[in-house]
Amino acid sequence: MDAIDRQILAVLQAEGRLTVTELAQRVRLSAAPCHRRLRELERSGVIRGYRAVVDGAAVGHGFEVLLAVTIDREGAVAEFEAGLAAIPDVVHAERLFGEPDYFIRVATADLESFQKLRDERLARLPGVLRLTSTIVMKKIVDNRPLPT
Repeated sequence: MDAIDRQILAVLQAEGRLTVTELAQRVRLSAAPCHRRLRELERSGVIRGYRAVVDGAAVGHGFEVLLAVTIDREGAVAEFEAGLAAIPDVVHAERLFGEPDYFIRVATADLESFQKLRDERLARLPGVLRLTSTIVMKKIVDNRPLPT
């Protein structure tokens, strides 16, 4: 990966809907070499996909909660993660070293919806020992591009 590839990544992270022609102009290449580089970044897995960033409140999921989850046994990891992946309101999850075992971001319509989700689904996942919830007041940095 060279400086031009890094520049392509930086531009796409800021504006993922550019055409190849627009992207080529931004990185000062002609369209064909830019397109080849873009295809190689996709083929090699550097670019894993493209997606829209949706305003949760606009689609009825503006209530966000961060959960710290501790599981009671290492043998429950696969079952816990499979169960977590099946819950649509879980928008982000990370497994950690140390305590807690996971940080999870959940988006629901409101506090009542979150309480129901927490009590009926999240707390019943295999291996859950402890759930600690923190309500998100305000996002400061959202979808910041990775450094290139």
